[in-house]
Amino acid sequence: MSLPQQLRNESDFDQLPDNIPVTAKIADIEEKKGFIVYYMFVIEVKTKGGSKYLIYRRYRQFFALHQSLELKYCPESQKGHYTCQLPTLPGKVFMGNKKEIAESRIPELNNYMKRLLCLPTWVLLDDLIRMFFYQIESDSQLVPRALRRLRPPTRRVKTIKPKTELLSAPRAEVVFDFSGSGRLELSLKAGDVIFLLRRVNTDWLEGTVRDRTGIFPESFVKIIKPLPESDSDEEGRASRNAQGSYSCLRCYLLQPDGIDTRDICIEEDITIQPSYEDLLSRMRDLFQVDNIALNYRDPAGDLIRILDDEDIALMVHESITTGSNVKRPVNQFPWELLVTHAKDLTVYNTEY
Repeated sequence: MSLPQQLRNESDFDQLPDNIPVTAKIADIEEKKGFIVYYMFVIEVKTKGGSKYLIYRRYRQFFALHQSLELKYCPESQKGHYTCQLPTLPGKVFMGNKKEIAESRIPELNNYMKRLLCLPTWVLLDDLIRMFFYQIESDSQLVPRALRRLRPPTRRVKTIKPKTELLSAPRAEVVFDFSGSGRLELSLKAGDVIFLLRRVNTDWLEGTVRDRTGIFPESFVKIIKPLPESDSDEEGRASRNAQGSYSCLRCYLLQPDGIDTRDICIEEDITIQPSYEDLLSRMRDLFQVDNIALNYRDPAGDLIRILDDEDIALMVHESITTGSNVKRPVNQFPWELLVTHAKDLTVYNTEY
């Protein structure tokens, strides 16, 4: 017999453990730059016992939670079990500015979480909900930048920025035009002057030009005043690690008329295991081709097509265990991507 949606019974609520989440509110959104640029919602969770903590969730995690709850509790999908009326989750948006989409979703997601946490107590005890609102280790390690929706409005204090002596700053002049392949990379025009911030690795620098900050290959510029020597020693490396980690990924687009080789910088540590969807999206943007397939070479040298996250895990594992004899730059991913057209099956070894 299914139970209708009901208000929480106070006696049942009193029996809940103290670590059960009872309210959740989005405090801010934060941009994350990795294999793709995306936004995470910074959520303040309060438990029945009165404790507060922050969790970081993407919209895709809300979507996955809602799908699982629908399979479990919707009257349409379950008969003969406890069911309830779930709140409505805002749908996916496939086009538009990612920041504007994330901002517009905040009121809807706040309402979704409010209604979700007002469901009957037997729903609140479900592991799906408890794990979604649980503060995992990666949540506790992140430091929020603003939390603007939790802070009371304050009077803005005018600050006077000290003038920088530009002629004494490390800088370089652009010798060749360069078109950046993503948001991390600057697009340069010959004759531009770039003010240098730091060295990313032996081939790439970070700098500012025309009020934009990003990374660019050193081979496209002429150094006028170099960065301090300490930037390349241990102290400099420690400083760079504190600011963020850039890694290089080598990619190949295999076409009938030749191979297009690209090296792209990713704001991720080389130990990261990306998702299949993120890699596919980044390669589509990089090579400007939609109908593509991702591949890697196995230890025997054969091309293996990647279909999901499990294949990504296998690729990373094999590259670590078999790639120790390959000399690579210290910040280059041990695996490489080979991109092919999805319908081109001639690249695979089909002999048995």
